[in-house]
Amino acid sequence: MATTTLHEPDAMTGTEDLNPFHIAQRQFDAAVKYLPSITPGLANFLKRPEKVVTLEFPIETRDGTVLIFVGYRCLHNRARGPGKGGIRYHPDVTIDEVRALASWMTWKCAVLDVPFGGAKGGIAFDPKKFSARDVMKVTRRFIVMLGDNIGPHTDIPAPDVNTNAGTMARIYDTYAMMHPGENNLPVVTGKPVDLGGSLGRREATARGCLFCLQRALERGILDGRSSVEGATVVVQGYGNAGSVAAQLFTQAGAKIIAVSDSRGAIHSPDGIDPDAAIEHKRQTGSVVGLPSSTELSNEQLLALECDILIPAALESQIRGDNAHTVRARLIAELANGPTTPDADRILLERGTIVLPDILANAGGVTVSYFEWVQNIENEQWEEDVVNEKLLKKMRRATDAVIDKQEEINSSLDKLQAERVKHGFEGEPLEPVDLRTAAYVYAIDQVSTVTLERGIWP
Repeated sequence: MATTTLHEPDAMTGTEDLNPFHIAQRQFDAAVKYLPSITPGLANFLKRPEKVVTLEFPIETRDGTVLIFVGYRCLHNRARGPGKGGIRYHPDVTIDEVRALASWMTWKCAVLDVPFGGAKGGIAFDPKKFSARDVMKVTRRFIVMLGDNIGPHTDIPAPDVNTNAGTMARIYDTYAMMHPGENNLPVVTGKPVDLGGSLGRREATARGCLFCLQRALERGILDGRSSVEGATVVVQGYGNAGSVAAQLFTQAGAKIIAVSDSRGAIHSPDGIDPDAAIEHKRQTGSVVGLPSSTELSNEQLLALECDILIPAALESQIRGDNAHTVRARLIAELANGPTTPDADRILLERGTIVLPDILANAGGVTVSYFEWVQNIENEQWEEDVVNEKLLKKMRRATDAVIDKQEEINSSLDKLQAERVKHGFEGEPLEPVDLRTAAYVYAIDQVSTVTLERGIWP
């Protein structure tokens, strides 16, 4: 089991704190200043998780070795509905990462007006180093030990890093064995289509990102560009979301000039065929070595000049120590938490636009919601119906965030006066980027519902 080093701030070196939960709290604190009617007590309630479960369990592997695995499930907030969030398998999974991801899911669901709250789970191990049967045993044991901490109307898992439709099928089957005679299909989303999964779910995160970006460009957020057609695109992370994004952006007329995976990056100014890169990775285990491409480091990839950079890997890829090298005009966050607060400040000062994760990658949870609805109603929608509903949701949410940014930045004096009226002190409010605007919008939605319901008891 791998461990993650906590990078605490250092007054001498200025090292950035990369603890994901600390980052999530910093993002919340930066936004709540623009909502002066929210009391400190309510704000503290909204940014902290409702429940975190830690499980330690043994598995006897194929060679007879008994290993202890550590897994987590965090339920952040259920004011707007059941918890919703993926389960990831990765050696660097920590309790703070899971808490951060769960909170980001709360705000993501609120931005998209999906009636869920945030949740997340993970197990700290590398499934690539175990047999398929061992991974299945880990999955089933984890779900059994979670018990009724998950459920169709309480907390609904989904795929995430190193998990897929097959993993979700195992989760559903295990839970169904524990709850015979019930409609258990809605307990998990991202399932195989023939097992209650939704058409369009596999492509949903990437497709939602494309829809979001297209709408933002139509709104004029990037000077001189009103569509993705002809845009140069760099994709960091060529897993499911990143590879599908490369395919969809290419179909929309963009040119993919660089991609990467955990083993390295490749660059081709003339363009990379996404399908050829997928096939090369399938055969060799990496995109590195694709014919007619040049190998790069990850840092070199992030620094390539391009119109659009799509981080589709893990958290904290664009940080205070490398944000100044980014030459993309716009960053569309397909991963969760790829840009740190220190990097956000640098990018804002440089005029680099960031479409934040809680908006840009929300297509996955949106179609997960559609799958959940179909399961409850025992229906299956046609793929064009799913995609049309996703398009409407993404366009509406993108408009809401851009409108919120414009509203805030045109009324800073009024907001400052409201802060004084409510007894808050501090530095004058500054113009916000799209991330802070999205947080303000989301926090306002969740706080409103929380107060309408009342603080129990």
